[in-house]
Amino acid sequence: MTYCVAIKLNAGLVFLSDSRTNAGLDQISTFRKMIVYEKTDDRFMVLLSAGNLSISQSVREILQVERIKDNEDDEGITIWNAKSMFDAARVLGAAIRRVYERDAASLKQAGVDFNVSLIFGGQIKGEGMRLFQVYSAGNFIEATLETPYFQIGESKYGKPVLDRVITPTTPLDEAAKCALVSMDSTLKSNLSVGLPLDMVVYEANRFATDKVVCIDENNPYFKMLHGSWGHKLRQVFDSIEDPMWTGGATEVPLLVPSGRNQPLKKISNPDEKLI
Repeated sequence: MTYCVAIKLNAGLVFLSDSRTNAGLDQISTFRKMIVYEKTDDRFMVLLSAGNLSISQSVREILQVERIKDNEDDEGITIWNAKSMFDAARVLGAAIRRVYERDAASLKQAGVDFNVSLIFGGQIKGEGMRLFQVYSAGNFIEATLETPYFQIGESKYGKPVLDRVITPTTPLDEAAKCALVSMDSTLKSNLSVGLPLDMVVYEANRFATDKVVCIDENNPYFKMLHGSWGHKLRQVFDSIEDPMWTGGATEVPLLVPSGRNQPLKKISNPDEKLI
């Protein structure tokens, strides 16, 4: 399993991925899930992958040379000459379908599903930043103002903090911190996600970035964040009043009648009806 998250903001893009891959309890390895495509002053793109590792590696390899043609006479669109991120995402979809045509039948015979999930985002000169989530069929959806981030892999543990913090106006550094908290929550709750992490932060209209870091267990900032988040979360939890069951003095009683529903019915003998 894995966990990857990408966030699109007014100020730029944040990408974060773990590197753990497992095929059973005794087959745990480290493989990077992120790749950066950068052509200075022209285009900047990042690809994150989750799912079957052999499929995602094949897709990444084919993506380098994949070319789609809208008609027989044009030179074809690649990720290196695409005029928009939408067209670049189309090339990625074509690469996935090519791998499917080559490998899906054999995988099915071996009892393996064709399973790959990808996040693809960046900026090509002449348009704004764009972020896509791409599925196993090669189709994709795009991030919007209402949904400014995508997750793939083991997403449920890291989602609550993203929902509470991230908006399009969130500053880049704050979003990077939020992504790391999201990852830390996932690392805490799921052993199939693991260090080291890869993080890339891209500022809008730069078409390049030097904010690229590999984070391991000795990274001082991540160690601080891990300890602080757990400690502060416990402090906030302890500051919330416990529920009162015995009629004690409180401004926030728990035992009050519901406006629309009856309390849960108890069954006390075998003759009583459930409904």
